[in-house]
Amino acid sequence: MSQYNKELRLGIDTGGTYTDAALLDSSDNIVAHGKALTTQNNLATGIHNVLEQLPAAAMTHIRLVSLSTTLATNAVVEERGAPVGLILAGYNPKQMEQSNLVTAIRNGQFTLIAGSHDAIGNETAPLRIDNIPEILKDWQTKVSAIGISGIFSVRNPTHEIRLKNLVENHIDLPITCGYELASLLDAPRRAVTVAINASLIPFISELIKAVHKILKEHNVKCPLMIVKGDGSLIPADIALKRPIETVMSGPAASIVGACHLQKTKNSIVADMGGTTTDIAIIANGKINLSDQETIIGDWHPMVETIKLVSIGLGADSEARYQGGIGLAIGPRRVVPMSLLGNLYPHVNDILEAQLEKTSTARTNRFVLRHHATEEQITNFTPTERQLWEQLDNEPIELEAIKNKDREQAKAIGMMMRKGIVIYSGFTPSDAAHILEYTNHWSTETAHIGAKLWGKQMRQIYGWGAFDFNNPKEIAQLIHAKMIKQIIEALIQSSIQNKKYFRKPAERKFIIELISEFVMKKMEDTKNMFSINFSDDLHLVAVGAPSHLYYPNVSNILGITYCPTPHADIANAVGAVVGTIIQKARITISQPVTGQYRVFQKTGPINFSKLNEAINFAKTQAKERAFLQAQESGAIDIEVYTTENYISVTPDDLSENIFFECLITGIATGRPCLA
Repeated sequence: MSQYNKELRLGIDTGGTYTDAALLDSSDNIVAHGKALTTQNNLATGIHNVLEQLPAAAMTHIRLVSLSTTLATNAVVEERGAPVGLILAGYNPKQMEQSNLVTAIRNGQFTLIAGSHDAIGNETAPLRIDNIPEILKDWQTKVSAIGISGIFSVRNPTHEIRLKNLVENHIDLPITCGYELASLLDAPRRAVTVAINASLIPFISELIKAVHKILKEHNVKCPLMIVKGDGSLIPADIALKRPIETVMSGPAASIVGACHLQKTKNSIVADMGGTTTDIAIIANGKINLSDQETIIGDWHPMVETIKLVSIGLGADSEARYQGGIGLAIGPRRVVPMSLLGNLYPHVNDILEAQLEKTSTARTNRFVLRHHATEEQITNFTPTERQLWEQLDNEPIELEAIKNKDREQAKAIGMMMRKGIVIYSGFTPSDAAHILEYTNHWSTETAHIGAKLWGKQMRQIYGWGAFDFNNPKEIAQLIHAKMIKQIIEALIQSSIQNKKYFRKPAERKFIIELISEFVMKKMEDTKNMFSINFSDDLHLVAVGAPSHLYYPNVSNILGITYCPTPHADIANAVGAVVGTIIQKARITISQPVTGQYRVFQKTGPINFSKLNEAINFAKTQAKERAFLQAQESGAIDIEVYTTENYISVTPDDLSENIFFECLITGIATGRPCLA
């Protein structure tokens, strides 16, 4: 008889650096876990390697697999994604420019067409689609997905529905519509959300395919769920259509996992990976959600996630020179020199040779495979294909390529911008190896990389008072800077409420000011006053590198640090303790006195009485939420509604006038086990 019960659940997380796995029994006990390097160019390899670390006898007892991933988050932060063809109905060029939609479509295509509605769902301009078939024919080989967004489509989606039907008849590509993703106003932001969602579809598709393949090879036969950005679960087939909902999946799972593993009621929870640091505030044991304050890199997508601050600061973030500041870490992730040397020991000889030469901007730079969709590989130029095949065997020294073949150097630059390849560089992980805080990769390569980095800083940028032949001094500098940026991130998360600061520059200035003061108190013998966090606040840090920094951070900030069991696999744990949550939102407005308009997915409908409109909206919202939860594989479903009224009072003597109401149907349930 097997020692494992019949209801094991497997959590997998494919992070930027590591792929983690956690096997939990029906009592949420961790019965086995594993950790392997993430193989970005072939995610299946990393997943296979981590599953190989789990007991083979347990595999046939797994009844649910749940996947959390930083893939979408990292892609957005690093501005990677497949090219998108974006159709915008009723938009103007100024909205394109202000929303930076040209960047969001990832070297794709876009077209602006006539056709619009107003805020109360009335058509203001007819839809012009005469040239769409010709445009789609031109896009066929240039884009990997189609995005459709219309002005005020959340109030009347008929234009988007017509466009979707037309596109489906002319091109065989995934299609994303704005009204299917969001229910709130703000057309430019909704268009950005559409573009990002479409750009992520090929990425998430390859990940899910890889997971299915490996699970089959390991005799795991059960449903596959994906963790959403709000910490809840959705089936993989739904995630394929709405990958934007998996943005913040990894961080959300880590936050859920941290709260599960560490039962503190009031805490700052920080999840630190190789690429990002994600911070959430837990008050009275409650994880706060937001669809207004989700910020990923430079983007503000219209998606509900756990309310957190996500910044490009991880153990594998590049240590670099920034004009006007000096030393900066992130936001770009690179392959640490210590990892490069661990994977390819022969690079040490090349790096030693670089030490004998004058530094360039390409010092310490090797090119490695990162990630390419099937569509991107198919559309490689001959030069790109040659480089891709060459990178399958070993990394390429960037300086050598630049001096040898300008065409190849140009191609590498283009592949880098598309996220197909990744550079090596000096990172906090390398500093940790030099300081003997860790030794899982090549310490020798880290030492060489530090010397090259220090020499580069002095010779190219004229920055730094350190001895560039002293790797330990350089490592201490990087480590201290990392702690300072973590402190800034924690302070940012604590004062991010927009009402405090009208301008981002104001918030940035205050964060830097407070951070400087907090750091200075470590040097001063006496301060006239101090800045303290709440006495009952705890600092909970998870993620593989977190233990290298957060004990020091807690001492500086004066916050109680709570060591968390299994902190390095909290994301995988969070993936399997989550529930299924589905929401359906319906807005009611009063376009004219005495008329109440309910905006639903099929179009607006009018009522003469407010209570009738509200009851109808509640019924529709509950039904939709229930069906969505059912389609997501939930059982034991519970449904309820919330109401958010907006009214105005014209004067002190008049009664409130109804303006708008948002009805939200919420269905919750636990995932069905196979």
